[in-house]
Amino acid sequence: MQWVGPDRPPDTRGASLASLRMYQRQSPKVLEAEQQGRPLRRRTSGLRERFRLPATALAMAAPAPGLISVFSSPQELGASLAQLVAQRAACCLAGARARFALGLSGGSLVSMLARELPAAVAPAGPVSLERWTLGFCDERLVPFDHAESTYGLYRTHLLSRLPIPESQVITINPELPVEEAAEDYAKKLRQAFQGDSIPVFDLLILGVGPDGHTCSLFPDHPLLQEREKIVAPISDSPKPPPQRVTLTLPVLNAARTVIFVATGEGKAAVLKRILEDQEENPVPAALVQPHTGKLCWFLDEAAARLLTIPFEKHSTL
Repeated sequence: MQWVGPDRPPDTRGASLASLRMYQRQSPKVLEAEQQGRPLRRRTSGLRERFRLPATALAMAAPAPGLISVFSSPQELGASLAQLVAQRAACCLAGARARFALGLSGGSLVSMLARELPAAVAPAGPVSLERWTLGFCDERLVPFDHAESTYGLYRTHLLSRLPIPESQVITINPELPVEEAAEDYAKKLRQAFQGDSIPVFDLLILGVGPDGHTCSLFPDHPLLQEREKIVAPISDSPKPPPQRVTLTLPVLNAARTVIFVATGEGKAAVLKRILEDQEENPVPAALVQPHTGKLCWFLDEAAARLLTIPFEKHSTL
């Protein structure tokens, strides 16, 4: 893998906020090298290059938007994503809590994870899955056998090969009215995350739409202002079906790790807005900034084609 980007901007005052954010994590050694005018390049795991801004840029930088990883194809992205999930699970299960809480989104992620995740977690053995807790970042209020059901798709394509105990897979009750379904799902989450005032997932995997929506949080929707509920109903989704249940921003931003996954040219324009532009009214995906956790972006080359900020290029070749 290789870092791609300018050696250093000619004038940091003209650099975008997102560009500056990419350089915020700097060690004293890096800062000293920059102050003395010495170029610094670090290589690990094969080809990998990082280019740093001068120390003067740090004062201008806001909280980092996360590491951007770009893959040559969705297939390579999917394989790396599955390995990351497996590694994160192993780390959590070896920790003091000895459990792993994963939140999944739907869409193209279903087929991607169904193809790669079972093999990635197989070395840990089926016993490790007994300590997994699986939830869903949003869900459509449709029967589980409906083609639009996120849980239904995962049940068919992934969970049949990833035997997480059914009692530890947290789902909505699609037979309830949408408001009651949201309350019921929130209750189930609180039971699963006892001791947390807000459920803290070890890993959330999110998608992003061409309009910048994530989960079922859409641009300019009142749910973006929700601060009390951990789960909210939506009855007027601009994307069908209209009735949905979604995690709210407080839960997304409480996670220990959040990974956004985006592929295809149709995502390129919105990703540039999220990662490089300074918008007065950010799209929902740009509002996901974990308070103490990590934020990562997994993109394919088509989705990343408009980015001018540095990113980490991955290839199995």
